[in-house]
Amino acid sequence: MTTDGIWISRVPDDEATALLAAATGPLAGIRVAVKDNVDVVGFDTTAGCPSFAYRPSRTATAVARLVDQGAVVVGKTNLDQFATGLVGTRSPYGVVAHPTMPGRITGGSSSGSAAAVAGDQADIGIATDTAGSGRVPAALCGLVGLKGTRGWVPTTGVVPACASFDCTTVMARTLAVATTALRAMAGPDAEDPRSRVRPPGRFPAVVRIGTIGPTELEGCDAAVVDGYRAACDLATAAGYELVEVDLGAYFEAGALLYGGAFVAERHAAVGAFLDTHPPDADPT
Repeated sequence: MTTDGIWISRVPDDEATALLAAATGPLAGIRVAVKDNVDVVGFDTTAGCPSFAYRPSRTATAVARLVDQGAVVVGKTNLDQFATGLVGTRSPYGVVAHPTMPGRITGGSSSGSAAAVAGDQADIGIATDTAGSGRVPAALCGLVGLKGTRGWVPTTGVVPACASFDCTTVMARTLAVATTALRAMAGPDAEDPRSRVRPPGRFPAVVRIGTIGPTELEGCDAAVVDGYRAACDLATAAGYELVEVDLGAYFEAGALLYGGAFVAERHAAVGAFLDTHPPDADPT
């Protein structure tokens, strides 16, 4: 592991160089950093907890699909332990250093994957996102983070956080790379009962973008308000239709997540292990 806390295990540079040079396929030469709650053959899966570690016999379906197209896994990345947290600091493997702003958090829980991509140590970061764990670190590290709708990308080979909501996601420095990776990962998997085929859709002639009103911007930093309004102006100038939305429904939906079976499902996933009081379990 490096001192910046990004990696839990990593392919040596000379070995990675050889693997990349020998790779063939549409994704040949693409370096992949995989969050360490996602199985990859040849690496331990720790979920950010050394005493939980196991050696998987199969690579997670989504990652295997990337490898089948020539991508090369260059290592397993640090995370908020058991994918619980949005900060990137809850790990016995160390705090993940922000690649461009020392002293700032990377966000989590997929902190290491975001930092690896933002720091040009990988081209694609594999993340998981249950309630922001992929999108938050992507945003804080200046990346594109894509989360497909539930079941579009299989979660086979992922340590569950909350199985009803878990998604395997991707982050990259450009939208083109992120989209290519997500499409390669997507598709039904017989071992994931929630996986499915993405239904056909038609891109609308006029794209509508939901915006928030002045009330929701109250109390925000002035730079945030100015940046938000500038982004709205750019969208309008580009021909998009801006529609103000009431955030009340979204807050109610969020309450359904944390007010439902979320905690019970977390306990079903790792509760029995945590009940043994492992010494390297984060107090949170």
